[in-house]
Amino acid sequence: MAHVLVIGGGIGGLATALLAARRGHTAELFERDTRAPGTALDRDFFGWRRPTVPQAVQPHALLGAARNLLRDELPDVYEEMLRLGARERHELDWFEVRPPELPGDEDLVMLQARRIVLESALATALRAEPGAVVRYGEPVTGLTAAPQAGEDLGAGIRVTGVTTEAGGYEGDLVVDAGGRRGGIERRLGAVGCPPPVVERHRTGLAYFCRWYRLPEGMDEGPRRPWAVTGGAFAGCAVFPADNRVFAVTLFVHTADTSRSALRAPAVFERAARSFPPGEAWLALGAEPLSGVLATAGLDNRWSALVDERGPVVTGLVPVGDSITHTNPTLGQGTSLALWAARRVARTAHMEPGSDRFAVEHHAWAVRTLKPWFDFQVVADAAIGERFATRAGRTGTAREVAALFDCALEDPEVMRARARVRHLAEPPEQAYADPEIRARVARWLAARPDYAPNEVGPDREEWEKLTAG
Repeated sequence: MAHVLVIGGGIGGLATALLAARRGHTAELFERDTRAPGTALDRDFFGWRRPTVPQAVQPHALLGAARNLLRDELPDVYEEMLRLGARERHELDWFEVRPPELPGDEDLVMLQARRIVLESALATALRAEPGAVVRYGEPVTGLTAAPQAGEDLGAGIRVTGVTTEAGGYEGDLVVDAGGRRGGIERRLGAVGCPPPVVERHRTGLAYFCRWYRLPEGMDEGPRRPWAVTGGAFAGCAVFPADNRVFAVTLFVHTADTSRSALRAPAVFERAARSFPPGEAWLALGAEPLSGVLATAGLDNRWSALVDERGPVVTGLVPVGDSITHTNPTLGQGTSLALWAARRVARTAHMEPGSDRFAVEHHAWAVRTLKPWFDFQVVADAAIGERFATRAGRTGTAREVAALFDCALEDPEVMRARARVRHLAEPPEQAYADPEIRARVARWLAARPDYAPNEVGPDREEWEKLTAG
């Protein structure tokens, strides 16, 4: 078996070390923060300053793909999340009467929880794992490497370990789970490797989030209206989480003149209440738990350690945001990170320092993760263009929007939508089904005046809502 060195103690790093140890490998994880996630959820979520993980306080979606991996591969982590207050929500529970169950429906379940709940459950399991060591407060400062030659796929640099201020550590495989801010480009350059091959797409979206808690005795918020609403220039989403906590998020284009005003809590709440989901949840008398948390400048970024000549480096593979950082509109990031962590754990014993291992890991990522990255890019481009131009959606874009609105009324279309949403089936397959296409076509034909994205305020009302 292999000795795996993991750079970074976020979700991808914790999951990689835990899954690797349970596959019989040994794992050492290196995390720059001196603090480990605990079970005092509110303290850690609201009071822990984590500048290298700015997304930690933003809403997270644990889609069916993530939930099912935890259920099947890490059942103790899954049960710990439920014990800590995470809640399950089946996608077909939207309907008053759930449609007759079909094979696969059991996987269309979301885990509603803040990121800290998953981190806490993973950290608890990892502390008890005899094959793993976690080194908090010991960030990786560099890589150790050696020339490699004579393999059938080429020659280059093999990473053999990592260095920290405490010294050097050798391993069979180094896993970069440091994310997009982890500095792997600099570390690779220091040992003579070319940089990763990066594909980047800007989204032009800015997010404003505020956390609340439902009143005492109210364990659940309203099931209706649908939790996400997007207009021609702004959108609103509600994220139910654990322990009666939920987040309301507004999103606009980064060039929108109203953007700075949304940082003020009073303005934020007025604007959020102008959308059906925001009004439905805020009308319950929830207690604010935070100020308005803003984030912007996010992009969709694909990073590869293999170019047209072969591996950029061997002995090192990326997981999580180090492979693919996706904008949060579809909530895919955690699922893709867990998939990559599982793949490393399953293959780390297969000559992990070889060219072939690097190429096969890359090929797996292109085959398994890249299609969802590409789907995210297309979805974000459509939202960004709509927000930037404030133009209505016509033609094919109108038909795509109709599919989502039709799903709120048609259980069969909702099932297809849910299979895509939870990464169970690619959109080109789920939405190409003749029955689904026919149902959406009939829905559109019955609504000749259908215009998508008209829920929420018009621009004149929005300007008044956000005017100080």
